[in-house]
Amino acid sequence: QLQLAEFGGGLVQPGGSLRLSCVASGYSLDRYAITWTRQAPGKEREGISCISITHISTDYTDSEKGRFTISRDTAKNTVYLQMNSLKPEDTAVYYCAAVQAIVVVTEPNEYDYWGQGTQVTVSS
Repeated sequence: QLQLAEFGGGLVQPGGSLRLSCVASGYSLDRYAITWTRQAPGKEREGISCISITHISTDYTDSEKGRFTISRDTAKNTVYLQMNSLKPEDTAVYYCAAVQAIVVVTEPNEYDYWGQGTQVTVSS
């Protein structure tokens, strides 16, 4: 079974950067669309971005456009989320998820495999 694990979270000052990694094991990711979502305390899960097997990416909201970039490295079986110009409101647990699909899948509820999440805290 496909397993996902997120890495790279931590404490960062406002304006800083982090790169999150979503590392897959068990199966190759080359048949899976991947999404990054996040959930802040007391808030609903929020989709950030998703990427297809052909590296086509889609951002869910405008607030992260220009700051967050999703990418994938097939050889490393890893998907990344580069986060720049971080704000305190970006504080959340970040999750990656996968679904076997050819196209971009923009609805987080359609994803089948989820990682355990990594905490990102943006604070001075």
